[in-house]
Amino acid sequence: MMVIRSIREDDLDELYRLAALTGVGFTSLVADEEILKRKIALSQNSFSKETIAEPTDESYLFVLEDTETGTIVGTSGLLATVGLDEPFYSYHLGTITHSSRELGIHNIHPTLILNNDFTGVSEVCTLFLQEDYRHSRNGQLLSKCRFMFLAQFPERFTEKIFAEMRGVCDEQGVSPLWESLGRQFFSIDFERADELTAQGNKQFIAELMPNNPVYVNLLPQEARDVLGKVHKNTEPARRLLEQEGFRFENYVDIFDGGPTLEARIEDIRAVRDSRLVLATIGQPKNTGEGLHYLVSNAKLNDFRCILIQRATPPGSGLVLTQEEADALMVQHKEPIRIVELLSHTRH
Repeated sequence: MMVIRSIREDDLDELYRLAALTGVGFTSLVADEEILKRKIALSQNSFSKETIAEPTDESYLFVLEDTETGTIVGTSGLLATVGLDEPFYSYHLGTITHSSRELGIHNIHPTLILNNDFTGVSEVCTLFLQEDYRHSRNGQLLSKCRFMFLAQFPERFTEKIFAEMRGVCDEQGVSPLWESLGRQFFSIDFERADELTAQGNKQFIAELMPNNPVYVNLLPQEARDVLGKVHKNTEPARRLLEQEGFRFENYVDIFDGGPTLEARIEDIRAVRDSRLVLATIGQPKNTGEGLHYLVSNAKLNDFRCILIQRATPPGSGLVLTQEEADALMVQHKEPIRIVELLSHTRH
């Protein structure tokens, strides 16, 4: 069975193995043992906080475990806030108008403006699924389990939440936007800039990046073409977020031009439509047919989420098999959260 759970200290080796598979441009999961140890420790500390006065530096990292093999095959995460201790930079795609009444000319120029508009906002992040598990709705489970957690613990996050999507770069890690813009000011490779950012070293951005608007029309066509576009491996992740109500509002990554998607948490489909029911342990009818549902427990430190299939929509209660109940770590009559999993063709 495929089970989402919070990360544990003994997951370090598996997490390192996954991080080594991510490739250039995936800054939230890097193959550095010390960084990963800190990431696990921060996540465990965040899950163990029973009460939160307001969201600050908490980080919640989930893993997808194949219980048959005990292997960790994917990760996804939530950050309570960004930009409180280190500046969080992005570009906003805006416009500047130049006009001359005398010449009868009125030109509108797209621009990139450096900003910190996402300071203090929650983020969905660190979504990665091992390639040979990209089937059987595993990607949807891995991405959307976070919305079940948001629905259960909204006080731990801000009203708005965003996701930075990986931008376009080739197999050698060359980014068209970086080569045309970033390199002119940083004089280092895209991969090195990404490494520094992943290590939390962002001061160099403020020191070296121009504060003036960048005129998009002055960039080469190949750089303009990737603004707001995602890496081919990230297209499914973007579709899953947009399916839940996330939208592109003209913010892009300053390095590779990847889009930033955002939503109000209460407007996310899985948050809005999910509901609490009571678990009954028994033998459900027709488990191998019908609609798919995300089901999570209502626990903080022992959060679990799985995917089930039922022929008829659940009412005020849900019958779980013993295996499903064990995977969720719930007993008879304990509360569980459920929401229908949308298919790729439905919006």
